[in-house]
Amino acid sequence: MSDTAAAPRRKAASLLKQDARTRRRNAAEKRFRLYGAAAIAISLAALLVLLATILTNGAGAFRQTYLNIPVALDAEVLDPRGNRDPAEMARVLTTSYGRVLDAAVRDTIARHDIRIEGLSDDDIGGLISREASAQVRDRVLDDPGLVGQTVEFDVLTSGRIDGYFKGRVTMDSAERDGNTSPQQLQLAQELADRGEMVTRFNWDFLTNADASDQRPEAAGLGVAILGSFYMMLVVLVLSVPIGVAASIYLEEFAPKNHLTDIIEVNISNLAAVPSIVFGILGLAAFINFVGLPQSAPIVGGLVLTLMTLPTIIISTRAALKAVPPSIRDAALGVGASKMQSVVHHVLPLAMPGILTGTIIGLAQALGETAPLLLIGMVAFVRNYPDGLPGGLMDPASALPVQVYNWTQRSDPAFIERASGAIIVLLVFLLCMNLLAIWLRRKFERRW
Repeated sequence: MSDTAAAPRRKAASLLKQDARTRRRNAAEKRFRLYGAAAIAISLAALLVLLATILTNGAGAFRQTYLNIPVALDAEVLDPRGNRDPAEMARVLTTSYGRVLDAAVRDTIARHDIRIEGLSDDDIGGLISREASAQVRDRVLDDPGLVGQTVEFDVLTSGRIDGYFKGRVTMDSAERDGNTSPQQLQLAQELADRGEMVTRFNWDFLTNADASDQRPEAAGLGVAILGSFYMMLVVLVLSVPIGVAASIYLEEFAPKNHLTDIIEVNISNLAAVPSIVFGILGLAAFINFVGLPQSAPIVGGLVLTLMTLPTIIISTRAALKAVPPSIRDAALGVGASKMQSVVHHVLPLAMPGILTGTIIGLAQALGETAPLLLIGMVAFVRNYPDGLPGGLMDPASALPVQVYNWTQRSDPAFIERASGAIIVLLVFLLCMNLLAIWLRRKFERRW
């Protein structure tokens, strides 16, 4: 018989009552959930602040103030020889049309009997945009029969007048601004009260080309949108076939050796290279060596193709790896060749991931700025590029570069235009991401 006393039996813990360790674990889990919810809330708040700032600053770019006035198109000024020949009338300078417009503005002021103390001739002349005379000239050259008649025109107002009706310019700021005056703003308000001046949606912002520093109210995104479309077309035609084909070979057919390992490592490294490095490569290879023109969509498309290829290859390989090996084994088991198993079975199942990665890569390329700056797409481009394929060699701009260009100008109206361009760019990116989601749902297959 043992002399050792029997050890006291440990009281069994109840499953219905939490002990100290369980309470600590549950408290830690609650804190982790709280941290996650707080992180999401902070991210959403920052996103809402960012979107609210962009929308507030850029909404004015989609509205423009116009002055509706009858303009007497004096034949002695616009067609001195009276031949109504567009070639001869084209020799008349826009300054002559400017004098005609100034006379029309004075007649409108006199017709409404508007009297403002201290209103100068410069205030009256600066009421409308310098682009207005070019607009009237273009319309007259398109229809020479208008000469000698009185025709109503909706002409652009100056940037300061437009900013006044958008709340960007005030009477106090006009006193300190050398480009406008309180009397000019009072004149604009009088004309608006009489229905001669109206602010409406500005379609020209989406279709016009860029304008000079003195005409921010006439600046538009037409050339930038067309240039971005041409570049994305080049990227789509080159990067998708090359990237998908390279991914299929590396994942399904290439032997696993040191060479393929080196290739995979370099593809991963290229995906992490800063975009400005690709711009330097494009400048050296495509412009200096090959001799392609600067600021051309073909060069921008080639540079963005090099930058997008690693992203497409990595996403495509990940989609191919996600297909179960049993699919390949089953296809080979019923007599299909390696190529048939990949084309008819593996590739359709991986298509949602391939399309998603491709569109995300294109969306990333659409928003790149640094490589395009190095190949000269920051230049001021007034003329639209021609149609395809010749337009690929013409000078053009791009949406992100246009945003950068406008933010470098001193006039506050260009900052408004830049924010509006950001809204357009975000809409394009949102549409591309929604397309990626739709394609993924459409081609998704379950096994």
